[in-house]
Amino acid sequence: MGPVKIRVEGVSKVFGRDPKVALAKVDAGMDKTRLMEETDHVLGLHGINLEVAAGETFVIMGLSGSGKSTLIRHFNRLIEPTGGRILFDGEDILGFDQTRLQAFRRRKVAMVFQRFALLPHRTVIENVMYGLLLDGVPGTKARERAEVQIGLVGLSGFEASYPAQLSGGMQQRVGLARALATDAEVLLMDEAFSALDPLIRHDMQMQLKELQGRLGKTIVFITHDLDEALLLGDHIAILKDGTLRQVGTGAEILRAPADDYVARFVRDVNRARILLCGAFADAGLIPAADAPEIAASATLEAAFGVFAAGAHAVAVRNANGQLAGTLTARKVMEALARG
Repeated sequence: MGPVKIRVEGVSKVFGRDPKVALAKVDAGMDKTRLMEETDHVLGLHGINLEVAAGETFVIMGLSGSGKSTLIRHFNRLIEPTGGRILFDGEDILGFDQTRLQAFRRRKVAMVFQRFALLPHRTVIENVMYGLLLDGVPGTKARERAEVQIGLVGLSGFEASYPAQLSGGMQQRVGLARALATDAEVLLMDEAFSALDPLIRHDMQMQLKELQGRLGKTIVFITHDLDEALLLGDHIAILKDGTLRQVGTGAEILRAPADDYVARFVRDVNRARILLCGAFADAGLIPAADAPEIAASATLEAAFGVFAAGAHAVAVRNANGQLAGTLTARKVMEALARG
């Protein structure tokens, strides 16, 4: 991972007539329910601290009302915090005046919405070009950049089509192309795939992973779906009632949930598809000379076939070919049983 791209420091958000006074009550120990009942204020976020590294896909997840969509809208100041700071490349964006904020939104961050937000009376290429033209990019150059991004998301040949002529998945790809065309350093994706049918949603998830592998953007992705979070996220933040319960890799969260809420959240996950062989290899156990081999980066599920074929242990090797240790069938069963 690269250096810190976005740092969130003590961010809180209260909705209501006098949010500062209400936040002081929360800081003193009042919970979200009492705050609403006694002051008619809504607690959106409280004391959020996290870091997003350059080039990673950082997933923020939680159930409805957890504060995840409120949080992502702080990253481009669509929502202003009641307290705290938001740093982008070390600079507090809360100090930006309107001119700098507008430039920041146009050139540094781009947002992909759940409901596509396409202009129905404009063609695919006109939708993708739209932000570039608003930013003063000459028409010919804007069209060239738009064509490149349309090709990147697999929609070449549909440039002259209108949104109503496209499937939901294709419309979402137009939205993604439009965000990519700005060449923004950060993509903010708020429930971007939630409105799609399951098969189309999976296709979009895999396309995003493939694109991220090539482009190396910094992506902040919001979802309520744990499987989606585990598939896409380099790191995952789990929110509940506006508070941050845990941040970590998918494997870290599965292996060591921070509290009972997170443990319940991850209880039914297929751990074999997330946990990696390297994490459970015994470095002190030398494999037999004829032992089958598997990559440390392979999931435990990838080792099932080897054990089913009769092997009791496999040699685990790192990306550089060095021996990381030995993985036994018993170790795999123990890892999965802890779920």
